[in-house]
Amino acid sequence: MRELPRSKVGIGTALAAAFTIGSLLGAHTSVAQTSVAPTPAAPPPVAQTPAAQTSVAQTPVAQTSVAQTSSTAAATAPVVLSPLKKLSLQPIASGLVEPVDVAAPIDDGLMYVLQRAGQARVVENGRVLKEPFLNLKGFVKSNSIEQGLLGIAFHPKYPVDRRVFVFHTRKDNDNLLVSYTVAPDGRRVEPASRTELLRIDKAPDAIRHNAGALRFGPDGLLYISVGDGARPKENPQNTKTLLGKILRIDIDTVPYAIAPGNPFADGKNGRPEVWWYGFRNPWRFSTDAESGLMYVGDVGQETIEEIHIAKLDSPGLNFGWPLMQGSKRYLKGTAATPLVAPVLEVRHDDNGCSIVGGEVYRGTAIPELNGHYFYADWCFGWIQSFRYDGSAAVDRKDWSKQLPAAMVSSFGHDAKGELLVVDYDAGVVSRIVPVR
Repeated sequence: MRELPRSKVGIGTALAAAFTIGSLLGAHTSVAQTSVAPTPAAPPPVAQTPAAQTSVAQTPVAQTSVAQTSSTAAATAPVVLSPLKKLSLQPIASGLVEPVDVAAPIDDGLMYVLQRAGQARVVENGRVLKEPFLNLKGFVKSNSIEQGLLGIAFHPKYPVDRRVFVFHTRKDNDNLLVSYTVAPDGRRVEPASRTELLRIDKAPDAIRHNAGALRFGPDGLLYISVGDGARPKENPQNTKTLLGKILRIDIDTVPYAIAPGNPFADGKNGRPEVWWYGFRNPWRFSTDAESGLMYVGDVGQETIEEIHIAKLDSPGLNFGWPLMQGSKRYLKGTAATPLVAPVLEVRHDDNGCSIVGGEVYRGTAIPELNGHYFYADWCFGWIQSFRYDGSAAVDRKDWSKQLPAAMVSSFGHDAKGELLVVDYDAGVVSRIVPVR
């Protein structure tokens, strides 16, 4: 997430009206620069296919009119759906204050929304409950737009295991992973159950680039994104720090255990929690159980936003920052291992500003879009999608006219797998629904 002057808040709503479906955005908006100027040099070796550019021609999304019911497909007739005309945003909850993440672990009518300043709220059947689910205002530092209560994930066996995990910035500017036990009614946590699991040291003045997304993989392990603390020369390529990394831990041992197979599990050449490295600010990422892939939106520096896709079972990958910014050399240096190139780049001269990694659609209401990945831009509010074919982003589509948003901060999914969109500026959580 990129820190912006408040005058930029709401810019996405105005811009969205000018977008057309199936075409990418063309206007240029400048962003304040914050780091070292690039030095030309020959790029290090790259391990993946070069990034797809945003000027690639759009391919229409394939349509289908039949979806099988999941439980008795062999014994019942197929469900016949009308042709998909368009998508729409269905508001679920409003009146939220700076929401940044959402979770709906089970189909019980409850949804949980993080508010950046330190509270998590319960949404019950569309109504925001007055009593907070979690109130960390006494623990959280939220002076900067990149600080606060940043990520949430429920134990994959919830409600059998009633733990919920949250990531927040501390008063001293360090990052902290904590867990709580959820009360039996699901509407609050038990404050006395607070357990501090992992503290990430940061310099007192390194307020930016905290990332903070939490997601469980199909392996039952907890993955954590951590930004580089706005220290590109010090942290992302240094495996002995947790900054600029994706971490991978086993939380079934308290406070946690090092997951088997972590590349630096013995602690000799890196921190044992590190799974992947070479990130700038991986604000949002997602895991897709069906494909076994992780999708990471890494916020760029001066010219390029990046989306990376890699197999979850691939330890020790290096995603290049700050040696590379997307497919372009950024700083001098030699990588110890081949670098993983982004699958997709969004350039700042093509309406990119601050990428918001999203989710792969695996619901049942829109079978035409099964496997399509939805993502957004923080500054401009547009929402786009593509399908990953194993090497490139294909079937790309711009949904900005159909899915207008002010400032998207995150995506999620409800208990049935339908996609949710969190609008930071509007204070709304919406569901993406089909119009047939």
